[in-house]
Amino acid sequence: MTTTTSHIPEHVPEPGVPPDGAAAARPVRIIHTESTTEIPVHLLFRDERDDRDDRDHPAPEPVRLRPAVVTRRPGTGRDKGERPRPAVPLVDPDLVERPARVLPGAAGVLAGLCGAAGCVATSWWAGALPAFAAEALGLTARAGAAGPGPAQWAAYAGAGALGLFGFGGLARGRTGRAWVLDLFGRYRGTVRRTGLLWVNPLLLRRRVDVRLRHWRGEPMQAADRGGVALRVAVLVVWRVRDTARATLGVEDHETYLRACVEAALLRVPSAAPGAGRGETEAAQDALTRLVAADAAPVGVEVFAVRPVRVEYAPEVAAAMHRRRIAALDAQRRASVLSSVVDSVEDTVTRLTMRGLVELDDCERKVLVKDLTVAFCAGRGEAGP
Repeated sequence: MTTTTSHIPEHVPEPGVPPDGAAAARPVRIIHTESTTEIPVHLLFRDERDDRDDRDHPAPEPVRLRPAVVTRRPGTGRDKGERPRPAVPLVDPDLVERPARVLPGAAGVLAGLCGAAGCVATSWWAGALPAFAAEALGLTARAGAAGPGPAQWAAYAGAGALGLFGFGGLARGRTGRAWVLDLFGRYRGTVRRTGLLWVNPLLLRRRVDVRLRHWRGEPMQAADRGGVALRVAVLVVWRVRDTARATLGVEDHETYLRACVEAALLRVPSAAPGAGRGETEAAQDALTRLVAADAAPVGVEVFAVRPVRVEYAPEVAAAMHRRRIAALDAQRRASVLSSVVDSVEDTVTRLTMRGLVELDDCERKVLVKDLTVAFCAGRGEAGP
């Protein structure tokens, strides 16, 4: 006995068989790609003894095969149903804030005074010190000096350089301000200390405000959950956490922060004007998380992004105003109708329960109708 399995059904004769009467000697395959498999006869006729033997001598457990289902796309490393995550901006990992080497301001003052004293001493040595200056300093003027020579000029250069470096490197550190130091394009550290300091005058200083700051932008484009265009003005509370990345990682961290806020408003549905507190807080939390995640790689820490003014876009403001008025009117009508129905039901119930009137179904319907008209008229006259 044979079984037939097929893959591609095609009603064509077997290749190599002539189309004439010779085909009767050999049957023509109806399916071109058919194949036959021999089944042993003893497997077709099994009795209870064979079943008992199988129970007494169970067959070995089949080996479990791994399902041939591709759960991940090759080369992507994620499941098919998983949504691709947005790319996170990368910054140089070596660009991290570190403290710079500075000296107390007293060291710079002392070096400057030493340089100035060296210049005065060199002038006296060369005989170029005026008489009144020598008298003021308690020195005797040197007569017959031929002027400064090579040794004096070298002393002038050393003392002048010491004075310039001493006084030129003095700086005043303030609370809430920092300096990012840069030497020939290489980051050398950040100064967050306060008071009088001495910083190498050859370093380029960039002042950075590290205080807690807030920024309120102009109305930006947004949309609510229904896709209605909105205009939203937000208040962002932030500060610079890593001065090196905020200054050297991007061209302008304030401009970058504004772009992040604008992009987040387009990705997160904003709460419509007049929305509840829960919906408003949910939108604020979502905006804060997105902006904080985008601004963190550049050293900016975002604490809160709060919409302070939400209004409909000019092109849809009139239509949404009419829709809002219609919804309020429908809500008022529904409340008035519910109140009238409750009043009519209460009145009819009291009349019948106290036995003041005996009504059949027809009279009851008429009474309900008259009371409804009367109460509705009264509500309409009392309303604005």
